[in-house]
Amino acid sequence: MSRKKKPDTVSGILIINKHAGVTSHRIVSAMRKLYDTPRVGHTGTLDPMATGVLPILLGRAVKASEYVMADEKEYLAGMKLGVATDTQDVTGETVFTSDLIPDEEEVVKAAASFVGEYDQIPPMYSAIKMGGEKLLDIARRGETVEREPRRVTIKECEAKRRDDGTYSLRVVCSKGTYVRTLCDDIGKKLGCGAAMASLVRVRSGPFTLDGSRTVEEIENMTLEERIAAVTPTAALFEDLPEVTPGARLTKLFVCGSSVSQKRIRTSFPEGALLRVTEGGILIGLGRVVTENSESVIRSEKLFDLSLVPPEGSSEREKKHGEHQDTAHG
Repeated sequence: MSRKKKPDTVSGILIINKHAGVTSHRIVSAMRKLYDTPRVGHTGTLDPMATGVLPILLGRAVKASEYVMADEKEYLAGMKLGVATDTQDVTGETVFTSDLIPDEEEVVKAAASFVGEYDQIPPMYSAIKMGGEKLLDIARRGETVEREPRRVTIKECEAKRRDDGTYSLRVVCSKGTYVRTLCDDIGKKLGCGAAMASLVRVRSGPFTLDGSRTVEEIENMTLEERIAAVTPTAALFEDLPEVTPGARLTKLFVCGSSVSQKRIRTSFPEGALLRVTEGGILIGLGRVVTENSESVIRSEKLFDLSLVPPEGSSEREKKHGEHQDTAHG
C-alpha cells in the first residue's frame, strides 16, 4: 500500500540573507525543518565564505528553479592582489606571490576588459561533477583534471582600490559565473596574481538584500509569520504574458491537454513562454508550439494542482477522449 504524500505547508519563494561559514545546502536543510516540507531547493550555490541573497524555493515552487537560476546575478567582492591560491580565494593554499602590484588605473582597466562573453574554466574546488564525482573531492585528494571552459557573460565589472590596498569588485554576470575564478583571471592578466577575499551576492534576478531575511529571523518567527514571509510563486513570472483559458480549458490544461490559441483568441508567437492563470491564481507555465498545423499552448510547468481531477475520476478519463478535441477547439 503506497504512503500518502504529505501536503506542502507552503509554496513560494523565500529570500534568505545567507551568513558566512555555512553551505547553501545547510540553509536548505534548515528551511525543510522550519517549514515542515521536504520540497525545498535553492537557485544558485554560494560558497561557505560568501554571504548575501540566496533565493529558497518551497513546495511546488521548486519546479521554477531552472527559470530563477537563469536570472543575472550581482556581486560585491573583495580582491587581494599579489597572491594566487589553489581555491582562488584567500582560504586556500598559496601557490604564487608577487610584490609587483600594478597601479589602480591598470587594475581598473584589466577588470573592465572582462566585460562581455568569455570562456571561464571552472575551479577545481567546485561542486561540478565529472565522471560522477565532484571536482572538489578530486581536488582534496591533491589531483587535478582537465575542465571544459564554460561561456559566461560579464555585464559589468568595476574595480576600486580600498584604503588597505585590496580592491572592491562589483560584478553583474550571468548564471554559472565563478567570481573567484574571475578574480584569479584578473590576477593572471595583471601578472601579479589575485585571490577573492570576500563575496556578497547583493542581487539575484529581481531579488535584493533589502527584501531578504536571515535564518535567525526565520527561526524566531511563528509558523504563521514564516508563511507570511514567503513570496507567492506568481511573483517570479509577472513579466510573462498572461493567458486565462477559462475554468473548463484550464482543467484540461493541467491534465496534459494543449489549448488552442484560436479557441481562446490569442496569437502569441511560436516558442513564447506564458503564465496560465485561473481566478487570479497562477496555474502554471505554457509554451506556444505547433501541433497538427495548429498553434497551441502546451503545459510546461504546473504550480497549482487544485484543478486536477482525482485519479480514476470520470473527468480524468474523458480527457483522453472527447475533451482532447475540445481543448484544441
